[in-house]
Amino acid sequence: MSQQLLARLALLPAVMLPLVVACSPDHPDSGKASKPAAPSKSEPATPTRESVKIPPELDGTETVAGRQSGTRGGRTLEYRRGQKGKDLIVAVRCQGKGEIKVSLNPVKVGFPLKCVDGEVTTTYNQVGVTGVEKKGTVSVQAPSTVRWSMTIGRGEAPEGAR
Repeated sequence: MSQQLLARLALLPAVMLPLVVACSPDHPDSGKASKPAAPSKSEPATPTRESVKIPPELDGTETVAGRQSGTRGGRTLEYRRGQKGKDLIVAVRCQGKGEIKVSLNPVKVGFPLKCVDGEVTTTYNQVGVTGVEKKGTVSVQAPSTVRWSMTIGRGEAPEGAR
């Protein structure tokens, strides 16, 4: 695994470490090229580049399995079945003061995201555990103070992750 991936995994709660393969802002929306770098949290968006109303984009090698445009509060989204051997990608964009909780079923993976008032942040989580190829749901619990959007996709596991 890359140093960046290991550093990002260290930021996650201990319960999540065995379940999350990657968490990276190195997608087209982030404004940074993929390269080994020092650990960092999600990059704040430039006002002209990202809007929380528009779901995050995946890179050209990844396929969309579900999408939700900007919304507030909780919601459960379905995602389509995927090819065996592909990871599940959950890209979340949020803005507003508060924390949202994202839960994936049937794989029973979840993660919290802190959102900031006045800033749009985008986080990509890539999960490669048994069962991610099945269709399922993503449930989001969010306070009314947070606006969020999401893209669920499928992609190759990072090199050396399996």
